[in-house]
Amino acid sequence: VWALRKGEKSIRGEMKTTARKTFEDLEALIAEFQSLDAKKTQVIESSCPPPSPRLNGSLSAHPEKDELILFGGEYFNGQKTYLYNELYVYNIRKNSWSKVEIPNPPPRRCAHQAAVVPTAGGQLWVFGGEFASPNGEQFYHYKDLWVLHLATKTWEQIKASGGPSGRSGHRMVACKRQLMIFGGFHESARDYIYYNDVYAFNLESFTWSKLAPSGIGPAPRSGCQMATTPEGNIIVYGGYSKQRIKKDVDKGTLHTDMFLLKTEGAGKEEDKWAWSRLNPSGVKPTPRSGFSVAVGPNNRSLLFGGVHDEEEEESIEGDFFNDIYFYDIGKNRWFPGQLKGPKSEKRKRRRGRQAEAEGAGDEEMEKQPPQGPVEIVKEVVAEDGTVMTIKQVISGAAEEKERSESEEDEEDGALGQQVEPCPRSNAMLTVKHGVLYVYGGMFEVGDRQFTLSDLYSIDLHKMEEWKVLAEMDPKAQEWLEESESDEEDDDMEGAEGGEEEEESSEEESEDEGGEEQHPSVQPDEKHADYLSRTEQYWIKLARTNMGPDAKEKKVVKVAHAMAKTFYEDSV
Repeated sequence: VWALRKGEKSIRGEMKTTARKTFEDLEALIAEFQSLDAKKTQVIESSCPPPSPRLNGSLSAHPEKDELILFGGEYFNGQKTYLYNELYVYNIRKNSWSKVEIPNPPPRRCAHQAAVVPTAGGQLWVFGGEFASPNGEQFYHYKDLWVLHLATKTWEQIKASGGPSGRSGHRMVACKRQLMIFGGFHESARDYIYYNDVYAFNLESFTWSKLAPSGIGPAPRSGCQMATTPEGNIIVYGGYSKQRIKKDVDKGTLHTDMFLLKTEGAGKEEDKWAWSRLNPSGVKPTPRSGFSVAVGPNNRSLLFGGVHDEEEEESIEGDFFNDIYFYDIGKNRWFPGQLKGPKSEKRKRRRGRQAEAEGAGDEEMEKQPPQGPVEIVKEVVAEDGTVMTIKQVISGAAEEKERSESEEDEEDGALGQQVEPCPRSNAMLTVKHGVLYVYGGMFEVGDRQFTLSDLYSIDLHKMEEWKVLAEMDPKAQEWLEESESDEEDDDMEGAEGGEEEEESSEEESEDEGGEEQHPSVQPDEKHADYLSRTEQYWIKLARTNMGPDAKEKKVVKVAHAMAKTFYEDSV
């Protein structure tokens, strides 16, 4: 599977050594895309459905309006890589999306960084990132700096010398009147390099400066957590890097250390800076790469999701996460985010904790549909993190009956079903008014990559429950087996955007709509009897979705989880 996780590249063994196009060819391709963008001469804002699936984009909160701003990202359908430079705006109050086409935008990219400042009605600053060829084997790393003036809806490229070299997977935060950039990586056709340098861009003089902190700082890395303190200091946690241990063999490192970059002055570029090691207390995040980060309320930063790769015989299996960890900056303490549940549910949830502990291996997500015939979509997460989706079409009356029976089950102490994002890495995160928003990302099942376009939110003050703002069924997504020969004629089309992908996904979704006729549960049939009678069906379904290379043990585990979920929905 193509699993070069931008900025947090997973431990995937050998680096690609296939022949690659020259650096100039990629520059020419980027220039051709820019010439197409240059033909746009006016701002066009139009309502639209949620953006197509993607990862490694940026999601930012508007500093003055109740809006979220999504820019860039990438999508891979098994054969072709799509890069984006589209700008989408999510209206929080209306729960609606609009696409904003602005002349002369930055070139298509992913794994960049974006930071918002409140200057002049709001500015969105974008630095770096990468462009990939449609076959996903060639990379161009940007070192350009752009600003989107939110009040006037205009893009502007800021050309200032002395900035960081081209890179992706770096981190950037706004700190007082500066943009601070740390780390990242650059990959060429034959080699790669990880960085641990620090740069500051002055938002008043529009000048770059490279910092030379004293002390021992973090080792080179990408995809770390970077946050600012109220005093204007910088905190760095975790990240990923790899080293070549012999020809064509790389060893990855998941960093779990933490550092403080402290300023001796008022936050100006001429100030003296010093690195020091932090030893936080509390419950630290488990080692992972591909996690997403945001700044929460109450002087806390947070990370969400990610993946930990386990080497298993000759393959590498990814264990994906959907948990939240908070870091209390003032107390220098980590703690995991715990869902409290709605207040009205607390008594029932207390009674159900024993059942919850027993059923923790098979977590579920349930769509809460409107009245009338509806389709219930459930994502089943097996003990090893594998995610599968099953669908069931039922009438509104049956759905109401199911819901009331589910509530009765909770009263009897059974596990109350909690909606939550499925485990994923490389999602897009931001916080607005104390509410965390999670968009997109990806996970893998066997050799297949699923890219997401769902949107969830959770109130970080209350930590009661996740809310589903936009759903998707990953199983309906297009996936093409890798072809023997690359079609170079598709280069322009492949990196153009997501319209083709959206259409094919819709068609596939429609085709599959009548397919999900699972074996029905007979009256008074026990779960064990149902599983015994239908086990081969569910194993065949799981095998179809996971691919021929998935291990039999994992297929059976997923099949049993799917059967259990369907059984519980039906009785």
